Amino acid sequence: MKAVIFDLDNTLFDHTGSADAAVRVWIPELGGTPTDELLAQWFAIEDRCFNRWLTGELTHQGQRRARLHEFLPLLGHPVPTTEPAQDDLFARFLDLYRTNWSAFPDARPALEVAHSNGWRVAVLTNGSTPQQTAKLEAIGLADLVHVVCTSESLGVSKPNPQSYLQTCAALGVDPAETLMIGDNLDLDVLGAQAAGLSATHLNRPAGAVLTDLLRT
Repeated sequence: MKAVIFDLDNTLFDHTGSADAAVRVWIPELGGTPTDELLAQWFAIEDRCFNRWLTGELTHQGQRRARLHEFLPLLGHPVPTTEPAQDDLFARFLDLYRTNWSAFPDARPALEVAHSNGWRVAVLTNGSTPQQTAKLEAIGLADLVHVVCTSESLGVSKPNPQSYLQTCAALGVDPAETLMIGDNLDLDVLGAQAAGLSATHLNRPAGAVLTDLLRT
């Protein structure tokens, strides 16, 4: 291996934990009571609306507004009637989300292991470029990543083979010399393998640790 590509959200960056903490503060501000069911609904809505952005059905800001249209009625809270008002309301969630941004404890050690192996390091993420690069800066990992590729910057998203191949090209390595690691079996493992990369599933619920996947 000459390079490793990491997924970002829920691989290096604790998206679920950060968003969960934010929504638990935000819901009472909207007049609701946080429950596990409401949190599960939030993440289900997030997945549906985010995928509509990845397929081009919605803009990135549009998927945020769509999330409000689905989630606020669950709280009995009216959806603002104008897009600027919707954007202002969602901005409060984003502020809380940013406040809770954090890396997994094994993230920086894993990147350091990759560097000690002499590997080039990339992040490949289905997300917006400004937000994803801001996450890496905020959680203190940007200095260990050579290349950041997002679905927005590439024009394709995982599991499109071009997303992996373009990332390998940006790293200056062949797919066969590259390892992909991520938490999503379909996007980070099966899709990468179909494009000719090696790939390893980071199954955090089963106790997987990033550094253990990188030892050579």
